[in-house]
Amino acid sequence: MKFKYTFILLPLLLIVIGCEDFLDRPPLTNANDETAWTSEDKLRLYANQFYPDFFVGYASGWTTGSSLLSYADAPLVNYLSSDDVVQNGSQTNFTRAVPSSSIWNYELVRSTNIMVNRIENRMKSILSTEAYNHWLGVAKFFRAVKYADLVNTYGDVPYYNHVVEDTNKDDLYKARTPRNEVMDSVYNDLKFAMENVRSNDGALYVNKYVVAAMVSRIALHEGTWQKYYYENNAQAQKFLELAIEAGDLVMNSDKYFIETDFRTLFTSSDLTGNDECILFRKYDASVNVTHHIASYSNPFESLNYGGTADLVLSFLCKDGQPWQNSTIANANIFSVDSLVKTRDSRFEATFYYKPTINSKGSYLFPAKFFPRYAIAIREAGGSTPTELSGNVNITDYPVLRLSEVLLNWIEAKAENATLGGAAVTQDDIDESINEIRDRPLAPEAIAKGVSKTAPLSLAELPNDPERDSDVNPLIWEIRRERRMEFVFEYSRLADLKRWTKLEYMDTDANPFLLSGAWVNFPKEMSSELNSANANKFSIVKLNGSAINFNGTNKAEMVGFYKGAATKGRQPFLNQLNVNPYLSPVGKTQIDDYASRGYVLQQTEGWPQN
Repeated sequence: MKFKYTFILLPLLLIVIGCEDFLDRPPLTNANDETAWTSEDKLRLYANQFYPDFFVGYASGWTTGSSLLSYADAPLVNYLSSDDVVQNGSQTNFTRAVPSSSIWNYELVRSTNIMVNRIENRMKSILSTEAYNHWLGVAKFFRAVKYADLVNTYGDVPYYNHVVEDTNKDDLYKARTPRNEVMDSVYNDLKFAMENVRSNDGALYVNKYVVAAMVSRIALHEGTWQKYYYENNAQAQKFLELAIEAGDLVMNSDKYFIETDFRTLFTSSDLTGNDECILFRKYDASVNVTHHIASYSNPFESLNYGGTADLVLSFLCKDGQPWQNSTIANANIFSVDSLVKTRDSRFEATFYYKPTINSKGSYLFPAKFFPRYAIAIREAGGSTPTELSGNVNITDYPVLRLSEVLLNWIEAKAENATLGGAAVTQDDIDESINEIRDRPLAPEAIAKGVSKTAPLSLAELPNDPERDSDVNPLIWEIRRERRMEFVFEYSRLADLKRWTKLEYMDTDANPFLLSGAWVNFPKEMSSELNSANANKFSIVKLNGSAINFNGTNKAEMVGFYKGAATKGRQPFLNQLNVNPYLSPVGKTQIDDYASRGYVLQQTEGWPQN
């Protein structure tokens, strides 16, 4: 059964309030604590508080949310910082100095530990054995998800599997627990949850398959982080095998199928009954739960950013080959209308079909979250439908979907094979990547000449001339598949970190990070070739050279668009006392520990003082 939710407002007596400060965590009052753990219904109500925190979706109103997972669900928060996006102006920079004040938030850790504690100590006689194990699994699942986020952000963090008393200073100011120790506890919590959470707990609640889908995400992240960042193959294999196990659980359930064209997944006003969605967030204007992401994806409105030329060049041609190797006609033509016809179908589903100045950063407008019917209305001279304007958008968001599980699973298998695990087979490829490539196409896409991408053959893997020498061809293609599938969605920056590939975001080394759509200005946008625009943009050729528009060289203006205001990132790699892979804690917090006689170690790679 599918999972859907809106924000749930809890009765005040069940809210556990936490402050941003790590040490300021008021406990439940005695009265509230006595009444909150007397039935399964009240336990369910307590658990409801975690849903909007862990499953952000499109957030709500004008907020974009900040997902608790560094690789999770709020699109406009995450995709502004990756090699997929170029902004008009300076690009988002990595932290380059220890901040004055910053530390982890343990509000949700405390809340989940309260839930675990009360179930174990107060509810054994109230709940059946099955209900007891289910709810303990739910509590441990949420605790594991939060700790996975903390570890991905900071590395070593203090680990608590109990409720911290405000009077216990040694506990409050404990040292950071080594990452592997924390993640071993996360591993145990996730295993327990997969084994004990109900297969069906009703349409509004976490079930075994929601747990397994999230486990596939968390375990793949940790497994590859351990392999590439720490080079700890034993720990890597442990988590990669967990990701495979979680994927098997979902895939073998026969509950989920890829049945919807790509853009409809992100622009539907009701995903109820969609067989690809394991979990989705439901938006409903009648209960005042809406968002604004669709309005920010409207190609008839102005955006400060757009897709990079680097992203364009990464898309496969429909014969399954990179453009350099493709034999299809016009594979080396990069105009947007040509790309729509020659590239993987997800290109057409992701972008507006022609260059537009409304995407100020690149002229390549991300329309993935804006419905096709609304584009048709606007092109016919109508107004944007009310439900897609402002902050009253009601399109649902697929928080966890089968395609992600399939890609997590096949990547985990391919990575595990390099560590001595079973080799990937063609059947594995067919059940994952090729299943995704066989996704139905929208009629509007077919009318534009879009077709499905050829299946991937393990015996004839593409030989991409751009492939990194330290990445084998299969893993390279799996990574490409992720980039096409999750573009502007949730994972690119986190993927680059776990592969230790942040150099892909070095704008000094890659001119295609600061340029966008290929535009034939004399043919497609001749009105922009006027004296008022002299020195306001340039074009970047395929060899990386740039030609500035000086007002007189109109015929030369054919290439990837680059705005004059577009500036690169400050250096962030190989900088002294800078670690772009993990976040530092603030000087104020380190000093606070010291003033009380304790030591808070700075994050690895950052200076202590």
